[in-house]
Amino acid sequence: MDTTRVLLLCCYLLAGGSGAPLVGDLTSATSYLSRYGYLKENSYTGSAALMSQDTLVAALKDFQAFAGLNVTGELDNDTVKMMATPRCGVEDMDPNNDDTHVRTKRYDIHGSRWHSRNITYRVSKYSQRLTREQVDHEIARALQVWSNHTSLVFTKWPGGDAEVHIDIRFETGDHGDWDKFDGPSGTLAHAYFPLYGGDVHFDDDEDWRVGNDDGGTNLFQIAVHELGHSLGLHHSEVAQAVMGPFYKNYSGSFDLHEDDIEGITYLYGNTWTAISENTSLCDDISRYTIFTDKKGNINVLRGDLVFRLNENGVVSGYPRFISDVWPGLPGDIDAAFTYHTGKTYFFKGKFYWKYLQGTMDGKFPKRISDGFIGIPDDIDAAFQWSGNNKIYFFKGDKFWKYDPYNSPPVSRRYPKSISNWQGIPNHLDAAIVYSGYSYFFKGQDYYRFNDEDFAVDEGRPPFPRDVSSWWFGCNMISD
Repeated sequence: MDTTRVLLLCCYLLAGGSGAPLVGDLTSATSYLSRYGYLKENSYTGSAALMSQDTLVAALKDFQAFAGLNVTGELDNDTVKMMATPRCGVEDMDPNNDDTHVRTKRYDIHGSRWHSRNITYRVSKYSQRLTREQVDHEIARALQVWSNHTSLVFTKWPGGDAEVHIDIRFETGDHGDWDKFDGPSGTLAHAYFPLYGGDVHFDDDEDWRVGNDDGGTNLFQIAVHELGHSLGLHHSEVAQAVMGPFYKNYSGSFDLHEDDIEGITYLYGNTWTAISENTSLCDDISRYTIFTDKKGNINVLRGDLVFRLNENGVVSGYPRFISDVWPGLPGDIDAAFTYHTGKTYFFKGKFYWKYLQGTMDGKFPKRISDGFIGIPDDIDAAFQWSGNNKIYFFKGDKFWKYDPYNSPPVSRRYPKSISNWQGIPNHLDAAIVYSGYSYFFKGQDYYRFNDEDFAVDEGRPPFPRDVSSWWFGCNMISD
């Protein structure tokens, strides 16, 4: 590009074709357009002078259209002012996807979502400017805004290295990801879409405020926006929408715009979304767990759903969402059992929950290593065996006997090999006591155990038998 063309381009953008006064820094503006997705990666090399006039003008027009400004293609006062507005650090458009430059919907979805109705989160690094209690309260409020319009259930997990859907941190400057923070104002926060982990980072150099304190940047409002990204929403070009990229001053009546609601319900359905009548326990029995509750009901947990069984198969009115039956409990439970006290314990990964019927009995989750000393994480199955009323845990090819009235509750002789339970396979899915027998489940097979002989029971047909037809009420498949 020759010098004359560069000068003409600068004059056109900065002064406008009609001789308007210089109002903006072309290099800064070009950097901004590149940073937020208006220029393709290979079209900006760090120098505005090396770009064609058509490329820069088109990028400016895209930004102006997205921000609701007059589309002039000129770096006028309104455009410069909007570029200086504090905002989210997530790109407005995918610079290498031409489809994002032509919107068919006002809201925009990133193309990824969580495949669970139960979303876990954790604040792994707190702000230096607010108390932990303030941060926890504002984050919970922000998540409630999204759950008010969907069937999503959010559960806060304690600190540590447990895997969660959304990890939240307050950082400053270069903090080890793709986009360092720039200090006060400018970029306030950024988040990852579900496909990339769902994490949220807040710039702790900002003057974070809570409640109706409008002296700085309101954490609640920014958190609602960023968590929208974590759930799969991109930026909206509707100025009034929460998912618009620019910071809005504190508002006591802050809530989702119709555009936000359309986007989030497109991804997850709304609060009255019913489970499909075609959802069947017979569709997938590759991963599940089973337990009996205080009333003797047989419950099968699979993913986010619970199926209750009777002698004919699944009880009418089921499946239901796990979080509707046991509020605050996540999906994909590893194991569960009901103790003789009537309290049910649920296990997932490194954590466990305790419920008395449908009510959480205390503050949970808690670590298995704290509540069940001597028992490993990631267990496969658990039950209270009627042979001695002790609790047994199974994992891989080992099992542990747990007696809460002994100290220590697990003897040094454990773990032992599951082969001691003659005929029972390794890597179980579930174990229960029902109608005087012990039953063990693995995939499509179940085993009835004779407690007196301490071996798999004899029967016609022999064990193992098909769990889908004998327990789940699925049709027999003939040879």
